[in-house]
Order: sequence, then structure tokens, then C-alpha cells
Amino acid sequence: MAEETKKKAPAKKEARPAAEKDAAKEAPAEKAAPKTDAATTAGAPAETPVVAAPTAAELLGEDAAAKKIVKAKHAKNVAAGIANILATFNNTLVSITDMHGNIIGWSSAGRVGFKGSRKSTAYAAQQVAQDAARQAMAHGMKEVEIRVKGPGSGRESAIRALQAIGLEISAIKDVTPVPHNGCRPRKKRRV
Repeated sequence: MAEETKKKAPAKKEARPAAEKDAAKEAPAEKAAPKTDAATTAGAPAETPVVAAPTAAELLGEDAAAKKIVKAKHAKNVAAGIANILATFNNTLVSITDMHGNIIGWSSAGRVGFKGSRKSTAYAAQQVAQDAARQAMAHGMKEVEIRVKGPGSGRESAIRALQAIGLEISAIKDVTPVPHNGCRPRKKRRV
């Protein structure tokens, strides 16, 4: 008899969860039904709206306005400064300082992501100037005086990029060092 009671007890335990499972299955169905009825009575569409996928041109196209200028955490609030552009044959560096010479933001072609001979291109200089200008504008820079040094191909494109991003240019100076027959010059470049 003891064995029979043991067998019956587990059967009762199994019956209870099955009944609870059935009740649980019915409850969500009842909950879901009023939602759809309410949605259709309110005039809302039963299906979710389909959002068009972005095109390849939208995904690949880089925009100057795409990277927003966000205020820096410890912003220095410098309104005017100096943009020093060093354009060599192999690289372009742009450093933006305040009027005393303290660095606000800087960038180089290697820092932007160019390698090898692409660092000396005009496009790389444009990207460098935009990156440095974003950093400076995050500190409140609005007006800039430009000082250009070196014979590289990125001189003009860096100046145009600074102007295009929204910095007001007050002056442009060429500060390339020119010897007055000082020391012996380098050997002539063979291109």
C-alpha cells in the first residue's frame, strides 16, 4: 500500500503543473487579443512601418557635417588663435595654438590614417586641417591666423579646409625659412 500511495503522489504533482501550464498559455493569448483589437479600433495600422535601408552612396559618402563638433570636457574657451601648417614633401602637420603659443589641437597625415606616399597628398592635408580645426572649435575657436611653412603640396588645400569648416581667417603668412646664403645647401633632388 505504501508503494501505491507513492505512485499516486507524483501523479498529482505532475497534474498540477500541467494545469498551470495550460492556464499560462491561455493568459498570454487573452492579453494579446485585446491589444490587437485596441490597435485596430484606434485606427493604427496592424503592421509595423517598413523603414527603407540606406543606399550604398549614403553609407560610403563622407560628409564634413557628419562629424559634429562637440564641446570638449575641459574647454579652454579660446576665441582667436594661430594655425601653423607645416607642409613638407612627405607629410603635412597642422597645429592650432592660442595667441601665446599653447597647443589647442593638432593633427598630422599619419594620425588621420594615411600611410606612405599618400601622406604627402593635398587630400591628406585637407583631412588633417579638418581634424585639427574640429579639435580647436571644440575649445571655442572662431578666428584664426594662418602661418604656412614648407614647400609641400598640402599648403593651399589645408588653408581651404580651415576656411570651409567655419573658421574665420584673419591673416595668412608664409614663414618658410629662406637662407641668405648661410650654410651649404642640400644636394639637388632627383625626381
